[in-house]
Amino acid sequence: MNRRSTRLVALGLSAGLAAVALAGCAPSAGDGEGDGVTLTWWHNATSGPLPAVWEEVAAEFEEAHPGVTVEQTGYQNEELQRTLIPNALASGDAPDLFQVWPGGELRDQVENDYLMPLDEAIPDTIESVGATINPWQVDGATYGVPFTFGIEGFWYNMDQFAQAGIDTPPTTLDELIEATGKLREAGFTPIAVGAGDKWPAAHWWYQFALHSCSPETLQAAETDYDFSDDCWVEAGEQLQEFLGTNPFQEGFLGTPAQQGAGSSAGLVANGQASMELMGHWNAGVIGGLTPDQTVPEYLGWFPFPGIEGSAGDPTAALGGGDGFGCSKDAPPECAELLEYIMSEDVQAKFAASGSGIPTVPSATASLEDPNLKAVAEGLAEASFVQLWFDTAFGTTVGNAMNEGIVNLFGGVGSPEDVVTMMQDAAATL
Repeated sequence: MNRRSTRLVALGLSAGLAAVALAGCAPSAGDGEGDGVTLTWWHNATSGPLPAVWEEVAAEFEEAHPGVTVEQTGYQNEELQRTLIPNALASGDAPDLFQVWPGGELRDQVENDYLMPLDEAIPDTIESVGATINPWQVDGATYGVPFTFGIEGFWYNMDQFAQAGIDTPPTTLDELIEATGKLREAGFTPIAVGAGDKWPAAHWWYQFALHSCSPETLQAAETDYDFSDDCWVEAGEQLQEFLGTNPFQEGFLGTPAQQGAGSSAGLVANGQASMELMGHWNAGVIGGLTPDQTVPEYLGWFPFPGIEGSAGDPTAALGGGDGFGCSKDAPPECAELLEYIMSEDVQAKFAASGSGIPTVPSATASLEDPNLKAVAEGLAEASFVQLWFDTAFGTTVGNAMNEGIVNLFGGVGSPEDVVTMMQDAAATL
């Protein structure tokens, strides 16, 4: 779930502990035909139905490949992305198959020669996902394959909306603000945000920037790190104004995003908040946090609304996906495991579990969750999809940007500070 100059335009064209976790990542020696090979696989599935899916996939692969052992482990997304994987790659003791995020982070890993090129190993798999492969390519070569891709929006409690007299989801920012007021008046906490994990807070600024800046400005920011347009400061000003409407739960600055009943997802799952701005994976997370471990019937989804009078495209969407890649020195079986993960059968199983939107088109028919179907429709209707900004801009600029946004959220920074921090970080590249 988190996140780094690639953008998908018109997709229709077509996460002391680190040291322990890093131990034993290198594959066992084998003869190249599967005898005595141990594959280590790190992913970010820690809640909802997906951990069981990956466990089953690992067992199936072992059964079909005698002599191969698959050790799959799920880690919390931020820990995996920010600490475990970077440390493992830098130490030369990386897992074989692991979560690979696109954009600037991928470019850095390729530049450091950490990843296995996949084009010759699994060409049919790469072709099967169409245009969604683009963010996982560098200079025409493929280093990861996305197993899910979707866009961000609001996951909301339809029953609470109805009780507050909100007949249809907001389609403009003014309507969103009006809806939060109605929910508050009806006795509900309008919106949950896991600002304790920082990136969910940052995504609010991302959305204001996406809907305030023109597509041309967004492209210039990705390719040239040009943040001179006034829309970048305006995004912070709009966020400040929105924060002033008191839309979030009490103590939101310390709330985690996806872990436990007290997280922002947990608040929605248990009826303690009416909505949450989050990515396409959230239905599975929310379902895993309910008492009966199922997605609540009252859950609905709608895209972030447009901002009237702004230069931004009201139908633009912010999104991204999760993909896997192999470390450079992984055995050939790593690419074979990735190929199996991306097979139509496994992609259909992934879709049916409610864990997300598959990237193999034929597997989308297995989506059963109406919310995921709604996200898929929103993705198809988006004029273009902008990768998460910290993904698109890379680690250096992305981290500085997120820090500035969190400061703004906490009332200790300004809209101008966010842009200045981004510009200063870009100047070091």
